[in-house]
Amino acid sequence: MRRAAWTCALLALLALQACEREPVRTAVVSGPNALPATVPTAAVQAPPVPPAGAQAPDAPAAMPPAPMAAPGQPAVIAQAPPMAADAAPATDGDALLAARSLLLPVQGMVAGDLSDTYGQGRGGGAHEAIDILAARGTPVLAVDDGTLVKLFTSVPGGLTLYQFDPQNKLAYYYAHLDRYAPGLKEGMLLKRGDLVGYVGSTGNAAANAPHLHFAVFRMGAQPQWWKGTPVNPYPALRRAADLQPLLNR
Repeated sequence: MRRAAWTCALLALLALQACEREPVRTAVVSGPNALPATVPTAAVQAPPVPPAGAQAPDAPAAMPPAPMAAPGQPAVIAQAPPMAADAAPATDGDALLAARSLLLPVQGMVAGDLSDTYGQGRGGGAHEAIDILAARGTPVLAVDDGTLVKLFTSVPGGLTLYQFDPQNKLAYYYAHLDRYAPGLKEGMLLKRGDLVGYVGSTGNAAANAPHLHFAVFRMGAQPQWWKGTPVNPYPALRRAADLQPLLNR
């Protein structure tokens, strides 16, 4: 029996490798028409080593000192350029997510059912989400209060749902749904624990490994469901799972 259980777990893990990230929806893009820049590996080269006996090049000239303020005038303080409006540091997203009181998104799951797959490779890129294995048709619940902003069908994610948190700073992404809950519509307000759909294997998920692909993004100053900085949801969901038995007492 133990050998059969290990075999089933291994097959499920292999099946999850087909679950890729949603590439367009995890890119941070500055400006309305900008595209994320990539640098080919071949373009990054180490500086050439000078031949033996060659004279070392002159050191670059030192930066001139900052101008002194005239007597009676305020001092001049150098400032860093402002951060782009759409940029959001990952640490900021981590702190925002840690402050939310989340619910586990798959009904009946406990702490031991969670696995941190955020940093795993998927299709040549990072997963940037966690996969929660469950039987097909298991209810999927809203993890937080907030607005349902988009019901979307994509090639990798299948039936997906995007929800904003109450402050419109975080986006919650639910993917591979088998079907939506009856009555869902864009713009409606969701409460923590509301039924939003059912676990499935739509999109690029393997048919023999139904699961919920769950991701979180930190949005920029102008909240847009397709833009954001990925945030690992595992620590927040693990805390929620650890607290759940205490709340049920």
